[in-house]
Amino acid sequence: MERKPFGMTCDGRAVEEIILDNGILRCSLLTYGAALRGLSAPGKNGPVDTVLGFDSMADYEAQDKFMGAVVGRYANRIAGGRFTLDGRSYTLACNDGENHLHGGPGGFFAKVWEAEPCGGCGVTFSCESGDMEEGYPGRLKVFVTYRLEGGALRLSYRAVTDQATICSLTNHAYFNLNGHDAGDAMAQLLTLRASHYTPVGPGSIPTGEIAPVEGTPMDFRSPTAIGARIGRPFRQLELCSGYDHNWVVDGEPGTLRPAAVLEGTESGVRMEVETTLPGIQFYAGNYMAGCPAGKGGASYGRRDAVCLETQFFPDTPNRPEFPQCVLRPGEAWEHETVFRFSRIAEA
Repeated sequence: MERKPFGMTCDGRAVEEIILDNGILRCSLLTYGAALRGLSAPGKNGPVDTVLGFDSMADYEAQDKFMGAVVGRYANRIAGGRFTLDGRSYTLACNDGENHLHGGPGGFFAKVWEAEPCGGCGVTFSCESGDMEEGYPGRLKVFVTYRLEGGALRLSYRAVTDQATICSLTNHAYFNLNGHDAGDAMAQLLTLRASHYTPVGPGSIPTGEIAPVEGTPMDFRSPTAIGARIGRPFRQLELCSGYDHNWVVDGEPGTLRPAAVLEGTESGVRMEVETTLPGIQFYAGNYMAGCPAGKGGASYGRRDAVCLETQFFPDTPNRPEFPQCVLRPGEAWEHETVFRFSRIAEA
C-alpha cells in the first residue's frame, strides 16, 4: 500500500491518496469521502482506467456528483427529509429539492476518513457520525474495507450504533469501462440480474410498487446497450431524464449473489457486480453536466459514465413494504459488494 498527500480541504484538513496494486488491478483511493478515484483493469490493449475522478481537492469540493465516494448515513433519497423510528419523528436536511439525498450536505462523502492497512492488498477506512448529525439519531461508527483479490475489488461495509438508527451505505463510483476519458458511455452493454424494479413518482421517490421489468425499457436481463432504449417515451424514463432507478436484485438478500454485468466493447473490459444488498441503483449519468475537468484534464459530460450503487431501496424508512435497514445497539450492519474484472472473451 502506497500513501501520499493529495491536498487540503478548504477548511484545512489534510487528505491522502492511497494506492493499492496487486499486479492485476490498481486502484487509487482518497481519505476524502473514502472515495474511489481510479481503477485500472486489463483491457485488450493494456490497462484501462475505468473510474472517473479529479486531480485536485478543490475539484472534489466543487463538484456535486458524489464522485467515487462512500455515501451515507443513508444512500439515495428519503422523501421530504423525514422518517419515523420507534414512534419518534426525525427531520433531515433536504439537499435534493424537497428530499434528503445521500446523507445530506454534510454526509460521509464530505468527511476525511481515517485509513489503516488491512492485510494483503487492502485498506480500511473509518469515520464516526455523531448523534443527530444531519438529523440522524445515534452515534454511528462506520468501517469500509477496500481489498484487491486477483481480478476483483471487494468492498466490505460494517457499522455499529449506540442508539436505534437507520443505515444504508453504498459507493458512488462512476464507471466507463472504455476509459474514464472515453466520453459517451451509452454503448456499454449492461445486464441487470433483476426481474423487478421500484417505479418512482416526481422527485424520484418510489411509489411503493415493485413492478416487473418484462415488456418495458427497464428490462436488462440480457445484455443491452445502455443507450438503446433510454430515449423511449416511457414515463419512468421521462421522470428521471433517463435511467436513475432501483432494481430489485434477484436472489436472497444477505447472500453474495450476481447483481449486474457491464461491458466496454471498445476496451474489452468486463465488470461483474456481486452484492449482499437487496437493491442496485443504476444511474446513467443524466445529470453529469457541470463537472469540473477530470483526471488529466478530461471532459466529463452528460452520460459519460454510469453508476451501479448497491443499496437498500430508496425511501425505505417510509416504506414498511420494502426490506428495512434499522440498526440497533448490539447489532452490526455488515454487507459486501464485489466488482470483478475480466477480459471480454472475444476481445
